[in-house]
Amino acid sequence: MGAFKTGNYRNFLREIGIPENDIQARIKEAVHTFFYDENERIYHEAGSDMGYLCDTGNNDARTEGMSYGMMMCVQLDMKEEFDRIWKWSKTYMFMTEGENEGYFAWSCQTDGKKNADGPAPDGEEFYAMALFFASHRWGDGEGIFEYSREAREILSACIHKGENGRKGSPMWNHDNHQILFVPGIGFTDPSYHLPHFYELFALWANEEDKKFFKEAAAASREYLVKACHPEKGLSPEYGNFDGTPMDKELPWGYFGDFFSDAYRTAANIGLDSVWFSEDKGQREVPLRMMKFFGTSLEAVRCAYKVDGTPTERPVLHPLGLLSTIAQGALVATTPEEIELAKKWVLWFWNQPLRKGVRRYYDNCLYMFALLALSGNYRIY
Repeated sequence: MGAFKTGNYRNFLREIGIPENDIQARIKEAVHTFFYDENERIYHEAGSDMGYLCDTGNNDARTEGMSYGMMMCVQLDMKEEFDRIWKWSKTYMFMTEGENEGYFAWSCQTDGKKNADGPAPDGEEFYAMALFFASHRWGDGEGIFEYSREAREILSACIHKGENGRKGSPMWNHDNHQILFVPGIGFTDPSYHLPHFYELFALWANEEDKKFFKEAAAASREYLVKACHPEKGLSPEYGNFDGTPMDKELPWGYFGDFFSDAYRTAANIGLDSVWFSEDKGQREVPLRMMKFFGTSLEAVRCAYKVDGTPTERPVLHPLGLLSTIAQGALVATTPEEIELAKKWVLWFWNQPLRKGVRRYYDNCLYMFALLALSGNYRIY
């Protein structure tokens, strides 16, 4: 039975013998580095009441990172930072006209100028979830800080764009209830599938949208079973609706391999296991990955085909990959599974936050894993 019903959040770090004082000290240190350290922070204040997270590898602000930052802040009870990030998002990223009215531009320069006029659906789903949690944890305010209304409006746009003369395309396929890589496109991204979010959207979205999200939760769990290799557990960055890897090269590259986006799939399955414990077969995925990668961290240094064939492409985000595999440990229940998972969690525990230009994505995934593995990534 999951934490949604029991209210009990698994602290895997404590289970394997790490003292609670050490866990809390690590969280405090990581938060300071991520948000406030002058040399290593990802978060930056802007003016008197706004803030943004910088993708340090590309020197821009992305809805991925902005919505991630809001989720971290609501989990950590950091309301001021949450509101600053949200106001920056609404001021600079939110689109009020055109084909994508009601969505957020996926990339902006750090001065707020839009780099694109298209959205990335993983941003919208994290925005909505973080806003619901903020409403329940801190209460709704006024205007853009009426968090629950803002969340419902985001989700309404995500599934009703294109209806009744409204411009644009939805972020979910209405036939199979799968989230799309971008609105209107004919494929998905396995790491966008967040059934544990959709279960909650089914409770808190507009009345007419609740049934859709309940069906989306079931569809995503079933999809993840098909999208992740039955032996290796690896998923592609982009996937066809039937679960097969993207099998053609797109104008911006080939994305049918297990690479950066795909790392998040195991972490999502781990968190879903904690929150809802509803297994359609996806629970085995992180365990298969741990077995595939084996006994050495050297295995996480290159990219792979989903069948486990190594490629010549090096991993850009080794700490991110390690963090997501470690978060996947939350599915482990038997003594044998826990022993397998413990190795990966200890490897994660012994790694510091990444420094340097590429630290943004790695450290976001590290922060989520640290919160989840300590029992501090919760439903509010």
